[in-house]
Amino acid sequence: MKVKVISADHAVAYGAKLARTEVVPAFPITPQTLIVEQLAEFINDGEMDADFITAESEHSAMSIGIGASAGGVRVFTATSSQGLALMHEMIYAVPQNRLPIVMVNVNRSLGAGAGIWVEYNDSMAERDSGWLQMYVEDNQEALDAILMAFRLAEDRRVMLPVMVCLDGFILSHTVEKVEIMEQEEVDRFLPKYEPLHKLDPAEPMLINPIVPPEYAMEMRYQLDRAVDHSRDVIKEVDAEFAKAFGRSYGGLIDTYQMEDAEFAMLTLGTATGLARGIVDELRKDGKKAGLIKLRFMRPFPFKELCQATKGLKALGVFDRSASFNGGGPVHTEVAAALCNVPVMVTGHIAGIGGRDVTPDHMRQMYDVVERASKGEKVRQVTWHGLRGKME
Repeated sequence: MKVKVISADHAVAYGAKLARTEVVPAFPITPQTLIVEQLAEFINDGEMDADFITAESEHSAMSIGIGASAGGVRVFTATSSQGLALMHEMIYAVPQNRLPIVMVNVNRSLGAGAGIWVEYNDSMAERDSGWLQMYVEDNQEALDAILMAFRLAEDRRVMLPVMVCLDGFILSHTVEKVEIMEQEEVDRFLPKYEPLHKLDPAEPMLINPIVPPEYAMEMRYQLDRAVDHSRDVIKEVDAEFAKAFGRSYGGLIDTYQMEDAEFAMLTLGTATGLARGIVDELRKDGKKAGLIKLRFMRPFPFKELCQATKGLKALGVFDRSASFNGGGPVHTEVAAALCNVPVMVTGHIAGIGGRDVTPDHMRQMYDVVERASKGEKVRQVTWHGLRGKME
């Protein structure tokens, strides 16, 4: 094992290298570019045996990825924000054709009023595409997630693409200590990719045809079942990763100080580390605060959330994105999941457009949730860190 101080983007590139990725379709976009630049260096220096294919757009990059994966090789790519949006058409082709591509999306704000800083509206817009979707907290998890994503995607019970999401600039350009495993260790955990089906001139096969109504519904049902089956595989992969490398991330969710918690926050991404520190402060003050880390947005952990919140009186949900329908997408999904559980659910939007989520903001979130746990009337959804006077 080697230890390096590197950014999450570079950690991801090391993960793709250790996974023995065979094709890397690439198009640069801030703050993702460091990933494909590092992979290009690995390949140029002879450290990685892969084809690096530059595309004229992100739409083309995913098209190349589809062709390569259908040809039976392991494919990795990366994008961000507008790039992910430009891929939209091809994003939907991947899961229905059961192609286990792994892609990193470095989260960044999207659309008019756009910026280059972190926001989750880009990836949240693709959560119903059929891709499995996970969010990472730090640079080590970014590397580890790539290896687990390939293992998950290529499992015969799943055979679906995985989108690994990480916070732009907060992780992508910030350096931390990262443990880089030995190639032999990774090879034992992630064997050589053996495709279930592949395009081969010797055995002609048609994929992605126009599908009439007689078959389309069954295809969608099979895709839905594969996403559902991935729940058990996610838990298995996490356990096997912990056995191989000594790090466990909890599967679909992870929890902190939830054993006797009366109120808690649910977070994803880098806000999780901040929330963990606030929980420690509140515990020192004798308050029974807890934390749930959401790792997978798809498949959404309905059962795990119901189990984790059994003893809670109130749960706050952090969103770094807005649905522009009164709340955020994570809050909406959590509220629906817990509709039959007697726990008050409040929404908390912060960090939009890359604005800092400060310790004071997180304390404010916990304060609202604590008051809700005592039966006080609070806002259903609160935006934290707004400037100026707002209604």
